[in-house]
Amino acid sequence: MCLGVPMEVIAITAGLARCRAKGVERDVSLALLEDQPVAPGDWVLVHVGYAIQTVAAETAASAWALLDRMIAAEDGGDA
Repeated sequence: MCLGVPMEVIAITAGLARCRAKGVERDVSLALLEDQPVAPGDWVLVHVGYAIQTVAAETAASAWALLDRMIAAEDGGDA
C-alpha cells in the first residue's frame, strides 16, 4: 500500500519544493509534476520524497482529519 501525505508548498527552488505539514518541513522533488504549475501555497501529495499530485486545500484538510483519527485510534484514543 502506498500513502501520500498532503503537504503545503512554502517555497520552490530549482525543482525542489520546501513543504510543510503538522510543523514538519521537507524538501520534495517536483520532477513528477514538471508539466503542472506548482506555486507556494499549493498543496501536494508527497510519497517517498516526491510530489505525486496537486490537491485542493479542502482535500488536504480532509485527508489530515482522517490521518489524525487513524493515529489516535492506533494510540488507543477515540476514533
